[in-house]
Amino acid sequence: MAARPMSRMLGRVLRSTTRSCSSGAPVTQPRPGEPSQPATEELSRRRQFLKEHKAPFSDFLTDNFGRQHSYLRISLTEKCNLRCQYCMPEEGVLLTPKGDLLTTEEILTLARLFVKEGVDKIRLTGGEPLIRPDVVDIVAQLHQLEGLQTIGVTTNGINLARLLPQLQKAGLTAINISLDTLVPAKFEFIVRRKGFHKVMEGIHKAIELGYSPVKVNCVVMRGLNEDELLDFVALTEGLPLDVRFIEYMPFDGNRWNFKKMVSYKEMLNTVRQRWPELEKLPEEKSSTAKAFKIPGFQGQVSFITSMSEHFCGTCNRLRITADGNLKVCLFGNSEVSLRDHLRAGASEEELLRIIRAAVGRKKRQHAELPVLLQDSPPAIPSISSWDPLHVQGLRHRLSFCSHIVTLWQGIWVPQTPLLGWQWLGFGTPRRHCSSHLDPDANRECLNPVSQTPATPSGPLPTSGQLTHVDKEGQAAMVDVGKKPDTERVAVASAVVFLGPVAFKLVQENQLKKGNALVVAQLAGIQAAKLTSQLIPLCHHVALSHIQVHLQLDSTHHTVTIQASCQARGPTGVEMEALTSAAVAALTLYDMCKAVSRDIVLGEIKLISKTGGQRGDFHRS
Repeated sequence: MAARPMSRMLGRVLRSTTRSCSSGAPVTQPRPGEPSQPATEELSRRRQFLKEHKAPFSDFLTDNFGRQHSYLRISLTEKCNLRCQYCMPEEGVLLTPKGDLLTTEEILTLARLFVKEGVDKIRLTGGEPLIRPDVVDIVAQLHQLEGLQTIGVTTNGINLARLLPQLQKAGLTAINISLDTLVPAKFEFIVRRKGFHKVMEGIHKAIELGYSPVKVNCVVMRGLNEDELLDFVALTEGLPLDVRFIEYMPFDGNRWNFKKMVSYKEMLNTVRQRWPELEKLPEEKSSTAKAFKIPGFQGQVSFITSMSEHFCGTCNRLRITADGNLKVCLFGNSEVSLRDHLRAGASEEELLRIIRAAVGRKKRQHAELPVLLQDSPPAIPSISSWDPLHVQGLRHRLSFCSHIVTLWQGIWVPQTPLLGWQWLGFGTPRRHCSSHLDPDANRECLNPVSQTPATPSGPLPTSGQLTHVDKEGQAAMVDVGKKPDTERVAVASAVVFLGPVAFKLVQENQLKKGNALVVAQLAGIQAAKLTSQLIPLCHHVALSHIQVHLQLDSTHHTVTIQASCQARGPTGVEMEALTSAAVAALTLYDMCKAVSRDIVLGEIKLISKTGGQRGDFHRS
């Protein structure tokens, strides 16, 4: 499968002995999973001492259901340097005036109070906490608090590589990095900003400095990135990562829709189809994550089931917002301003009474949680779903071809390393689209792999009847439950007759809409994954490999599209390959229709298929 060699290659590179840092000096690199010894030993001694000398837990932080709140999340800022679609509207949010935000001293005063009453873990959040200028100083002062065992940060990773050495020295012990895709172009679409390579560099730096596990948070959204589950899991084979798949949750500004949510059970089933040996790990007390591990893998995967299977019964979290409000539940609207009481001169005892009252009002479970179906059926992606036609910046960007490598579900183009993975040690990206100065020369694009001609083998044996029609002549879906799983591969093709004018513009990448070949390739890949939503009686297939190849023929002014799909399962993938080729052709028409309406789409056909009970087929 494609995911496994990719992870092995990444692991081999990360096990190299040195790496150049930004200054040009060689940096000794530990093996992934082997933490920096001095920092690890000091942390271990500190935690052991605090465990042995732990004071009785405070009643002020215990709610009416006996939950002891030992974990405090503090937002350092409302600002963020990204605009993630599931978190914030593109125009941003109305920010609180600076004077109404907590000062550094107020943050430390509240932290000191909570730690004194039994909080042993503090996580710094945002917005993006690492854009706060004094974040290193805040961590250093928190590290001095007696009784505090863990200081963590949740970051988008943009500034992490630069700041992490200082943060580790100050006392940072845990890192969560948000990363929702391994496809650079999709990253820009989701966060509406550049920075993919900086995030990857931050993950590398965390591993290099000995953090283990490095937690990677991935919000899974249907129609956007659920196809990348297996690629994320594959990373844990050679890296000390805890990849945490988070169910899509409602927040102000994200126009939440339950149809976009991919449930924990659906994600788990997808992973288990690829790795049936997946083992569940024991659940830690008050953990929000259901953890799993594949035997022999360094890292693990986790599922945070906030929506389908809430963990309210063991919740031990409290939150302080950037403007000083105490929230006892992420989904609740009830807040109490600790800032106002601090600035009014409230004593420590008065603050504790206010905190105790707020904690006492905490409900047994989520406040105002929408009613959800735990196993809702797949929905057609909404307009905000990942759509290659809406990727900004394709126009006038020949370099896009040079840099993008498409890593969808199980896709891997061996000759072309994933952009940004060079920051994890992969080296310079190679050209993904070959263009020639000679305008009359043919141009091959997107997948530089050798094409093996199909071997004629005669017509496919038929079943003697239409399998999608029952005895009464009604449409019916075939039951494949008892069919054995076999390796399935299908190749289909299509030809687009552009004509001389449109062909020249495509060849020279001069279309106003952008690079037609790149967009058509991405559309073909997306279509293969959505086949079951487009063709009514098709089964959903977990594709392990998709490849779309486009070749220009300057003699006939045509573009030949070849799509191949692969999966292991009880049903074939020829419809996926045909749909991929057809939609890629339609997309090419859409990109060129402003120039010419005399474009013809033709010769959409199956080239070959292998696997299944009815044997192989290779078109003569």
